[in-house]
Amino acid sequence: MVTGESRSLPFFAWLDERARRIDSLLCVGLDPHLDQLPEPSAEAAVAFCRRLIQATADLALAFKPNSAFFEALGPAGMRALHEVMGLIPPEVPVILDCKRGDIADTSTAYARAAFGVYGAKAVTVSPYLGRDALLPFLQDPDRGVFVLCRSSNPGANEIQGLQAEGLNLYERVALRAQSWNQLGNVGLVVGATDVVALERVRALVPELWFLVPGLGSQGGNLGAVLQAGLRQDGLGLLVSASRSLSQAENPRQAAENLVEVMRTIRRQLQHSPSRAPGRPSPEVRQVADLLLESGCVRFGQFTLKSGKQSPIYFDLRLLVSRPNHLARIARAYLPILRSLSFQRLAGIPYAGLPIATVVALEGHWPMVYPRREAKDYGTRSLIEGEFAVGETVAVLDDVATTGETKLEALEKLRQAGLRVNDVVVLVDREQGAQAVLQEQGVRLSSVARLSDLVNLWKEQGKMTPEEAAAVLHPD
Repeated sequence: MVTGESRSLPFFAWLDERARRIDSLLCVGLDPHLDQLPEPSAEAAVAFCRRLIQATADLALAFKPNSAFFEALGPAGMRALHEVMGLIPPEVPVILDCKRGDIADTSTAYARAAFGVYGAKAVTVSPYLGRDALLPFLQDPDRGVFVLCRSSNPGANEIQGLQAEGLNLYERVALRAQSWNQLGNVGLVVGATDVVALERVRALVPELWFLVPGLGSQGGNLGAVLQAGLRQDGLGLLVSASRSLSQAENPRQAAENLVEVMRTIRRQLQHSPSRAPGRPSPEVRQVADLLLESGCVRFGQFTLKSGKQSPIYFDLRLLVSRPNHLARIARAYLPILRSLSFQRLAGIPYAGLPIATVVALEGHWPMVYPRREAKDYGTRSLIEGEFAVGETVAVLDDVATTGETKLEALEKLRQAGLRVNDVVVLVDREQGAQAVLQEQGVRLSSVARLSDLVNLWKEQGKMTPEEAAAVLHPD
């Protein structure tokens, strides 16, 4: 039994807590299909759901009643839905699957019905009308909102696969939903039937919870779904099952079997090479692709700012002319930054400055930046932006090589009375910056290491073994 304190958590924090405690990702769908009921009545629908609830309540991470099957029974069916909601133990989160999406007062009324009348803790919504249509659902940080992103039906690609600014429409929806997640109460509906799409969405939004329908009769593969969609902490997926449980002779046994299979797969994934340290994560794979697509990485012979010669050169200043790539690169920093403690971001000119600006907008962090040189007029300040002495800033830049550029920025920030504990970069070239910064009491974090990127490009045939060796072993 979960404590009252746990039930008072925001919805997705509640999911995290319950998933860890019961070691389950199972979402039990309560879908009283008329063809599964002994008679098409509200009483039969309630009995159908009661049987599933009683059999699986301690195994279910969440229950998901689908309002359509109750609405099909008329007014009595809506009363049945209300009764079913009351049958679910209060320690189990409830997602009302209604895929609402309308404008103005209509959307407000839908939200009042879902949360106020039926008592749902979360809902599914359609993003087609835009953010303003979803605001009534998004206003309460304790209620979860699953935005329809990539559905599991065969015709999904007809609309969701349309290209928009170099991305599939469902990918644009995922990024929009991330931007709407200001209160930490947004998740996505991503079907199990297109594992490639699932992996692409996970790479774009590494932290969000996904509600995943489409297993069983729709053909989704559980192992592939878990491998493609799990977050790095082994959570982040609500795997929905309905007919496979309701049609089973023993729903309890069917649920236990499904949960145990998921536990086994998750344990195997934790120890698999694709998730072991040193192997590229989905986030790193996406960064690798973006760097090549945007032309921000080049191969040849280059002299770096440090004076060192290198067969590879990163030029992220090009991103200012590629807003779509800039936005996607910036979002790759967010998981690291959200694990740190700071009051402001500090971007390092020049390449780090536009990236830090987009990161600040995405993460809702105030920002400052150290000038390359002091102005000889006006305030003559070395630090631009508002701040208070004693505040902690997280320094953000594009690439770390020897760490010298970072030390220059650290000195200016500290002279101004700011504290610096962390530097975050997109790529660590692994040429000594980490040790140099550590001597200054500063941690270096990177989205990707140079060795990860090079090994990945080599595996993909985008670098020859000779080119990779020249980068990884220059001497």
